[in-house]
Amino acid sequence: MSIATETGGAGTPDVSAVAAPGGGLRRDAVGVPHIVFFVLAAAAPLTAVVGASPAAFAFGNGAGVAGTYLLVGALYLLFSVGFTTMNRFVGSAGGFYPFIAHGLGKPVGVGGALIALATYNAIDIAVYGLFGFFMADIAAQSGIAVPWWAFAGALGLAVYVCGVRKIEFSGKLLGICMLAEIAILLVLDLAIVAAGIGGGGVAGGAVPEGLTIVPFTPSAILSDGLGVGLVFVVASFIGFEATVIFGEEAGNPKRTIPVATYVAVIVVACFYAFSTWAITQYYGPSAIAAIATEHTATLFFDASDALLGPSMTLVMNVLLITSLFACALSFHNTINRYFFAIGREGLAWTGLAATHRDHQSPHVAGMVQTGLALGAVALFALAGLDPFAIVFAWMSTFASIGILVIQILVSLAVLGFFRADSHGVGIWHRLIAPALAMLGLGICLILVISNVELVSGSDSMIVAGFPLIIAAIGLAGAGIALRLRHRRPAIYQRIGRAFEEVA
Repeated sequence: MSIATETGGAGTPDVSAVAAPGGGLRRDAVGVPHIVFFVLAAAAPLTAVVGASPAAFAFGNGAGVAGTYLLVGALYLLFSVGFTTMNRFVGSAGGFYPFIAHGLGKPVGVGGALIALATYNAIDIAVYGLFGFFMADIAAQSGIAVPWWAFAGALGLAVYVCGVRKIEFSGKLLGICMLAEIAILLVLDLAIVAAGIGGGGVAGGAVPEGLTIVPFTPSAILSDGLGVGLVFVVASFIGFEATVIFGEEAGNPKRTIPVATYVAVIVVACFYAFSTWAITQYYGPSAIAAIATEHTATLFFDASDALLGPSMTLVMNVLLITSLFACALSFHNTINRYFFAIGREGLAWTGLAATHRDHQSPHVAGMVQTGLALGAVALFALAGLDPFAIVFAWMSTFASIGILVIQILVSLAVLGFFRADSHGVGIWHRLIAPALAMLGLGICLILVISNVELVSGSDSMIVAGFPLIIAAIGLAGAGIALRLRHRRPAIYQRIGRAFEEVA
């Protein structure tokens, strides 16, 4: 696929043809619950809590992790104020790309689109690697030797088949997966609370210090290691911004998208905070950091074994696999719509904007996305690279940096968009909230980059160069836009605006 293939005359892409209303995405297909499920699936609650929070306990601010989730949740609520306000005036299946194009100019917008595509594809590949790793390990324990990439390939095909269906199908499927994984964690959380209320003593000392609010106190949150803890906590929120991507398919998007965004952020932040608070109570605030260091991989499973029994722990392991499937499906739908948007505007092969005759899904974009992901999996497999230590760790680190860059650009775009014309929007929504969000996200980006070796588990020069690679991708996108301005002015003028012409 090439960006804005330069053909003239009869070969010029007919963008209006692919953007025709009859061939677009399915309208009024999803509501607040569907979109929230897409966001929760991308955030992968079970994977984030069981997989990421133990590292935050071990290497970050220990008992203060639960409070840190609320702190980051507050930051993303601030961020949401600006972009949901701007969503009243700008929006398409291109997610943040049209926001950046309208607020900071078309060259920056195209640069942001390429960074977003690289970021979301990276996290999708990371999920494939983690899924393959877990499934291969399960097969090995059963005495069956199956390479990790075979399971990753099967995941890719399953996700593609589901992604071709109507958007409502994915929303309902993700809803089932999300409710199941949230339920199993809540059962464990409530069992810990019950043990604490009953005086502890379960499994030889569960809730040894009693139920306490220590994890939410300033002294715990602001303790040594907050910077590193923030790195892992921020990474757990990746995907919540996907609400805007489904604006074209949502009923009453100017209301649905803001409501879905705020609900998603609040649910993610509160659920993560409650689950990490509960596990802190189980081991004790004074001991959680040391125990998490020794038992990073089994921190939650050990508690489940003791309180719920091996059968429920097995269920948790199974739901961890379905959590990864749901996460892959959510990001697949997100990436498809980015491809659809740039194809519709003529920035890439216009065939990406084709939609399925029956399901009105961007099935061609889905095929391309699946091909790219499985192609990357094949390259990693041929190189003999570890699916966890390299594929998952490296790609998720790249995505963490990339998404923060995009979010900072969006905050800047909100400021730029309302600078010339306030559109009747109050100063809090158009200036103060996005400025504060930009400052907070900038601090998080600095922390991620300065701790990139710890986050990725690698001292590779390639990993250290991720920020430069992301910057180069953005500059390449800006260069493509400037080239279009001179050689294809009609397409240049449509950047970030194709949806407005067919809405």
